[in-house]
Amino acid sequence: MVRNVIGSLLALAGATAAVWSPFRAWYDGRLGRHYRLGDLFSGGGVTNVSAELFASLFLPFAVAALITLVGLLFRSRLLVGLAGVVVLGFTVLWMVRVGQAEGTLVVFGDAGDGLGVGAGLAFGGGALLLVASVVLRGRGNREDSHYVAPWDPTVPTLDQPTQSQDYR
Repeated sequence: MVRNVIGSLLALAGATAAVWSPFRAWYDGRLGRHYRLGDLFSGGGVTNVSAELFASLFLPFAVAALITLVGLLFRSRLLVGLAGVVVLGFTVLWMVRVGQAEGTLVVFGDAGDGLGVGAGLAFGGGALLLVASVVLRGRGNREDSHYVAPWDPTVPTLDQPTQSQDYR
């Protein structure tokens, strides 16, 4: 029970960080919600064209947060882990595409340019979701628990004793 509570809190914190990250600066002061989602999959790479909210990096992170909530509702470690992979996947894909477009990816620049807090939040949120999927106990199997069926025909009871094979 404690593992599920801690895992749920970690998952909620990770999903919150991921959804909040597009509203923070990602690279050179540009907000994550200004990066077009289509630019990540185009041949030209990341452009300076601004995006609408639901056509930006916000969309996959919002979907990951929804997957996280469904995973927590059903106590599914797999769904919470999938949400973490989605967040980390889009964050790493964004880093690769920005690195290709810029020619280099600066972590800390001299003039305050480089990766911003938003990229760090997304990366940390995805990592928290993966940690939460490991910490969560999940639903478990009936075979692993100490479940006893209400009536098992192989177990003798006072009402129905076992029949002997030898009637002689």
